[in-house]
Amino acid sequence: MKEKRQNKIKEIIELKNIETQDELLAELTKAGFSTTQATISRDIREMKLTKISDGSGKQKYAIIQNADTDVMQKYHRVLSAGVLNMDYAENMIVIRTVSGMAMAVAAALDNMDIQGFMGCIAGDDTIFCVARSSAFCKEIIAEIRKIASDDLLEG
Repeated sequence: MKEKRQNKIKEIIELKNIETQDELLAELTKAGFSTTQATISRDIREMKLTKISDGSGKQKYAIIQNADTDVMQKYHRVLSAGVLNMDYAENMIVIRTVSGMAMAVAAALDNMDIQGFMGCIAGDDTIFCVARSSAFCKEIIAEIRKIASDDLLEG
């Protein structure tokens, strides 16, 4: 069932501009798949989907073929454009973003190799991240700041 659902997701995002998980859920339901937002979120991670511009100022899901340099540069640009501020408590990091950018920033972070970073969940303008331990939080925040500022310097 998972393989069929993921194949359908691929088909849907290739044919339509899908901007949100809710839109994807609605399309899957129309196609006869009974699933949840949590399952779709896992599928998005497993399939390495990311959001790209659809050319009209909106974002849409797309499949990353491979994590080449160009894709990493796009992730860096997403971080520099989206992250407003960060703070942490224990092993949890909260990242505030520009409204509507949290999912794109979270997808970028999930696909980067940042030591001690375990994963995150995102809303509209807030991301909740988990670090392997509290000792990693300062390092993770410093790494995100470095990536974002390096892109600003290059741009």
